[in-house]
Amino acid sequence: MRLIVGLGNPGSKYARNRHNIGFMAIAALARRYGAAAPRSRFKGEIAEATIAGERRFLLLPQTFMNLSGEAVQAAMAFYKIRPEEIVIIHDELDLRPGKVRVKRGGGAAGHNGLRSIDALIGQDYWRVRLGIGHPGSKELVLPYVLQNFPTDEMREWVEPMLDAVAESFPLLISGAPDAFMSEVARLFPAPEAMAGKE
Repeated sequence: MRLIVGLGNPGSKYARNRHNIGFMAIAALARRYGAAAPRSRFKGEIAEATIAGERRFLLLPQTFMNLSGEAVQAAMAFYKIRPEEIVIIHDELDLRPGKVRVKRGGGAAGHNGLRSIDALIGQDYWRVRLGIGHPGSKELVLPYVLQNFPTDEMREWVEPMLDAVAESFPLLISGAPDAFMSEVARLFPAPEAMAGKE
C-alpha cells in the first residue's frame, strides 16, 4: 500500500468538521512518521514518509470532497500505483464514534468522496472507515458531518483514536488488516455509550 489518502474539505473553515476526520488521520500519520513538508501537486497536498520501512505518499485532495477522485487518479497515474495499493481514510456514519474498520472494495454508501473515487479508479482500493456516529435521520446528515467536533470529543476520543490508528498503521500496510484493527481496538477501545450502528 503506497498511496494513503485522507478525505476532507480544504481550508480552515472545515478543519475540525466531522467530515474531515480523514484529513486529521493523515496529519496524525505525518506527525508520527516524520513526513516531509507537503507539496502542492495532483490537485492536492502530498508528502512522503517512511512507514513500515518503505516510502509512502500521504495525500490530501484539495478539490473539495465531491471531486476527491481527481486528486487520487492524478497521483495514482503519476506514480504508477494500482488501486489495490491505495488506502482511503474517511468518516463513516454507520460506525459508532471511535470504531475503526478496514475493508477492500465495496460501495460508496452515500459518501460523496468515495463516489468520486469509484467513478475514476474503480472500487478495488482499501478503505479505513473511522466511525463518527449517525445523527439519527437522513435530513440531519449534512449539517452533522459539516459540524465541528466539540472540544471535549476531540480530547476524549478523536485524538486518542487517531493516535492509535497512526501507531498501528504499519500492520495495515504490511498486509495484516485484521491485526491492525485488533491493535487499534487494544490501544483505544471505542466508547460503548456513543451513538452508531456498531
